[in-house]
Amino acid sequence: MIGTFLDKFCDGLRVLLGVLMGALAIPVAMQVISRYTGIIPSYLWTEELSTFIFVWIVMIGSMVAVWDGTHFDVRVIPDAMSPLLRLLQNAFVHIAILFFGVLFAYYGLEYVEFGNNQRSVMMRANLAITYVSVPIAGVMWTVFSAYRIWEEFRAYRQAGSKRI
Repeated sequence: MIGTFLDKFCDGLRVLLGVLMGALAIPVAMQVISRYTGIIPSYLWTEELSTFIFVWIVMIGSMVAVWDGTHFDVRVIPDAMSPLLRLLQNAFVHIAILFFGVLFAYYGLEYVEFGNNQRSVMMRANLAITYVSVPIAGVMWTVFSAYRIWEEFRAYRQAGSKRI
């Protein structure tokens, strides 16, 4: 039940990711057209907007990657054959992500407070709009990793019960 909810939530994140990618194309296209042609004037706010959208794309993409298990991890030792060692290998990766998720969530709040006192140069937008993506990503990494750890333990228990 929780897994279904989280999967649907992640589907929503994927849709939001697609919308943001489409939205990113507009200011980038304006930058390219204004730079290489004289059709439209050069707008400086488009660069800031592109950066803000890109930050959100990266953070939402990282949330989806943690859920899908497509994040970057290095396998120093070969995949374990026994269920216990496989549990330890996979849980270690998820615990590391969970740890960094907690750090991002906790220290990200300070980051948002810092950004709340700042404005962007051209658009005069509050930078907390962009900075809030950091603790949100941290919370979601934590939730997704905790669920994946629970799944790993459940798979281990099921593998153990099949051998009996």
